[in-house]
Formats: sequence, structure tokens, C-alpha cells
Amino acid sequence: MPGVEKTMGEFKAGKLKSGSGRKVTDRGQALAIALAKDNSTRKMAGGGVCGRPTGQGYRSARPRKGIMS
Repeated sequence: MPGVEKTMGEFKAGKLKSGSGRKVTDRGQALAIALAKDNSTRKMAGGGVCGRPTGQGYRSARPRKGIMS
């Protein structure tokens, strides 16, 4: 996860700031910020968690179990 490594590097250098603009001094908070940034960049790239189709169109197109037609 290159985004996490970059953000944690900023934390170690003392340059990481929280959403309010204050310097982050807690390692746990820095990790939470890093993971949140990494997750948002993945969402913008369009990569799904496991690549399965999602949404209402997918569910309605599947044949239903137990219905004899």
C-alpha cells in the first residue's frame, strides 16, 4: 500500500496534519488517516473489493431459486 507508506512517512517527519489542520502526534490517528486516504483513492480508481458485480441490475437479472417456470 504505497499511499499508507507515504502518509506514515509524513507522520514520522512531523508533517502530517489532521482535517482541522493540527499536527498529528498519535500513531493510531496517523494510521487511521493513512487508511482512509488509501481507501478513498481506491474508490476513485474504481477498484472493487473482490470484483463481483453489484447493484440492483445484477440482482434482478439473476434467476431466483425455488421458482418453477
